[in-house]
Amino acid sequence: MTVANSLNKIIYADNAATTKIDDDALALMFDLQRNFFANPSAAYKLSRPLKKILKESREKIASCINAEPQEIIFTSGGTESDNWAIKSAVLAHLSEHPNIITSAIEHKAILNSCAAIEKLGCTVTKLTVDKFGEVNPADLQKKILPQTKIISVMLANNEVGTIQPVKSLAEIAHTSGKTFHTDAVQAVGHIPIDVKTLGIDMLSASAHKFNGSKGIGFLYVRDGLKIAPYIDGGGQEFSRRAGTENVPAIAAMALALEKNCRDMEKNAQKLSACTKILLNCLQSNGVDFISNGGENRLPGHLSLSFKDCDGETLLHRLDLKNICVATGSACNSKQTEISHVLQALKVPGDYIRGTIRITFGKENSCDDAKTIGNHLGIVGKVMK
Repeated sequence: MTVANSLNKIIYADNAATTKIDDDALALMFDLQRNFFANPSAAYKLSRPLKKILKESREKIASCINAEPQEIIFTSGGTESDNWAIKSAVLAHLSEHPNIITSAIEHKAILNSCAAIEKLGCTVTKLTVDKFGEVNPADLQKKILPQTKIISVMLANNEVGTIQPVKSLAEIAHTSGKTFHTDAVQAVGHIPIDVKTLGIDMLSASAHKFNGSKGIGFLYVRDGLKIAPYIDGGGQEFSRRAGTENVPAIAAMALALEKNCRDMEKNAQKLSACTKILLNCLQSNGVDFISNGGENRLPGHLSLSFKDCDGETLLHRLDLKNICVATGSACNSKQTEISHVLQALKVPGDYIRGTIRITFGKENSCDDAKTIGNHLGIVGKVMK
C-alpha cells in the first residue's frame, strides 16, 4: 500500500496544527518551481514574470485583510512574524526598561519571544482571561504603563479557538499611544479580518494554516509604523527582510488565501454543521465532557475535556481508528504537562487531563464528524 492510499483512509481533524495544501495552490507552486526559476530581483526578461507574480500576490493578500500592498512583508511563517513584531518593538529601547503586554494564553512564539526579551531587562505583563479564554478590555486599560511599547493579543486562540475583542483592545492601546500587534495565525482565512476596521498595527499570519505551503507567511505592518529590519542583505521586502523571495510558495499562499476568503461563509457553515453533529453524538452517548472556549470561537474548532480520562490515551485510541486529533497545541505534543491555556481557563481538575482538540477543515465531511463522535462516545465510556 502506498502512503497516498493509506492517507485516504484517515480522518484528519487536526487542522489547527496544519492544513492540507489546496490542490490549485500546489499545482501553481510546482509550475512556478519548475518553469519560473529565475531570481525575481534580476534585470533580464526571464525574471519579469516573477516580479509580476510577486506584485500580484502581495496585492491579493493585502485585499484579503483590507491592507495596502506595501504593508505586506513576506516571512517564513507565523513564528518569525511574531518574533519580529515583539522584538523590534523593544530592542531599540532597552535602556528605558520597556514593557510588553500580552495575554496568558498566547502561542509560545509570543510568550517565548517575551521571555527572551525579559532576560535583557524588559518587563512582561500577562493579561488574565475568563473561563472562556477571553481578555477583558478593562483589564488592559489598567495594566498599560508609560514604558509599555507594544501590546500583543492573539486574534483567535490556537488551542480553544476563542476569538478576542481585538477592536476594543486596539482602541485602548491607541488611546494610550501604544502599538497593537495580533497573532492572527489561527484566524486568517477562517474569519473576516479588516485591519483598518480592527485598528491593528501589526498582524502575523502563516500560510499552512489556510491551505498554503509550510515555511511561508507574512507580517502586516501598518503604513507609517517604523520597524527594524529582520534580516540585512540585498534589500528585498522594502529593505526590511533581505533574501531572495520564495515566489512559488508566496504565489501559492496568495491563491490559497484568496480561495478561503471567497468560500469563507460556505466553509464556516459546513464546519459548524460538523461541530453540531459531533457534539450531538457525544451527548446522545451520555459522555461526561465539557467544551472549552465558549461560543465565540473559530468555526470547526473544538477543545473537549472528558471527565476522569487521559487526553493522550484518547488520542492514541482514536489513532488506532485512523482518526487524527490533538491533545492541545501541536507545539506541545511532546510535553506531558498541562497546557498553559487550559490552566488559564481554569478547566476543572477532573476534566483537564482528559482534553483533546478536534479541528475540522474544509476537507472534512459530516460523516467524518459522526464517525469521530461515535468513536469518542464509545472510548469515553470505556475509559471511565
